[in-house]
Amino acid sequence: MPNQQHGIVAHAETEKLNHECVACPFCGLHCDDLTIATTGAGLIVTANGCDRAKAGFERNVPCASPQIGGQDAPLETAIGEAARRLKASRLPLIGGLGTDVEGMRALLAMADKAGAVVDHVLSTALYRNTGVLQTKGWFMSTLTETRNRADLLIVVGSDLSKEHPRFYERIASPADVMFESTSGQRTVVLIGCGAGAATKVTGERIGKVLDVACEPADIPVLLGALRALLKGVPHAAPPPAGVSEAMLAEIAELCRKASYGVVVWAPQALSFPGADLAVQIISDIVRDMNKTTRFAGLSLGGNDGVASAASVCSWQSGYPLRVSFASGAPEYDPYRFDIARMLAEGEGDLLVWVSTFTPDAGPPATDLPTIVIGTPGLALSRTPDVFIPVGTPGLDHGGRLVRCDGVVSLPLRGVRAGQHPRLIDVAAGIEAAL
Repeated sequence: MPNQQHGIVAHAETEKLNHECVACPFCGLHCDDLTIATTGAGLIVTANGCDRAKAGFERNVPCASPQIGGQDAPLETAIGEAARRLKASRLPLIGGLGTDVEGMRALLAMADKAGAVVDHVLSTALYRNTGVLQTKGWFMSTLTETRNRADLLIVVGSDLSKEHPRFYERIASPADVMFESTSGQRTVVLIGCGAGAATKVTGERIGKVLDVACEPADIPVLLGALRALLKGVPHAAPPPAGVSEAMLAEIAELCRKASYGVVVWAPQALSFPGADLAVQIISDIVRDMNKTTRFAGLSLGGNDGVASAASVCSWQSGYPLRVSFASGAPEYDPYRFDIARMLAEGEGDLLVWVSTFTPDAGPPATDLPTIVIGTPGLALSRTPDVFIPVGTPGLDHGGRLVRCDGVVSLPLRGVRAGQHPRLIDVAAGIEAAL
């Protein structure tokens, strides 16, 4: 076994030509069965990789140097300039937060010392869940429990073949399950998942697939009508156009007959008005159904390390994301410390943007002075005041990521010789200079 410290795998691991049982950092499922080969041209995913994994592992990462004002600079100088700007700032905003557990810990330590606000790029999606959890609570499943027990899957508003490409292969239709009671075929109901989503629901364990087509904005109305039908109470609003009462009745009957039903959604895909209401109704349906059978929810949010960022923030500050350290102690407010809102309304005087996984998650357009710590080739609308390129956890170095269901953290391995520093080292250097 390679030497490890705090989940970081030693660089000797990168000397191998082939890597098996590799965990993928590029979506919230963090599939850990990939096989990666090292060639003269770079990395190739040779087994069990989806399009997201191939795009991430096989990306040709350009060599980049730290920059100050668009001009190359030594790493120590760039770290010192970032620290100087943070020290001079009255209200710095640390956003993006696309990193792993160790990176997020280092960023929180830096934010604490700098008196900064921290918020993840996907926290708006996360709060579609958090608000329901805080106000009413819920019954939730895990990926493993769903894989082994579910006989009915209801997917709401999410084309999982795009958001989490291997969900149907690994969770809905796995090669093996633990219990004979779920060894048969499973029923999948898609509600407002978009045209073509049903064609991607394949696998030996997949039986009937019921595709309920509706506009995203109509999903809360449909769910409300379904809940009323399940409770046996009148509902004033008819189902959305194209959805018949007979179809609703069929879904209700499937729910009643299920031994273990799971309602699945990806919160980042629920971008329509009333999305938080949809999550609330899902939670209510699950609660109602548990009076007569076993039902649970399963949220698949977790891309760009959001599950790790939220978990670490809760562990270390006692609060979920959108925390300010400006007062010298952690202060939580999901409205006031929404960095997207703060930027739009001219709050804050410095933006620190962190994105280590993909080149697409660049910083938002802003007139504020900007420090970017991210993967080389990151999409930038303008040249940042300070840019520090860093490696990607799970490629250039090891680390850990919390899975989207929040119950386990998976170890990552460095599978190539990284030429850029780790975020944890850069953040620690900035913190030390503050």
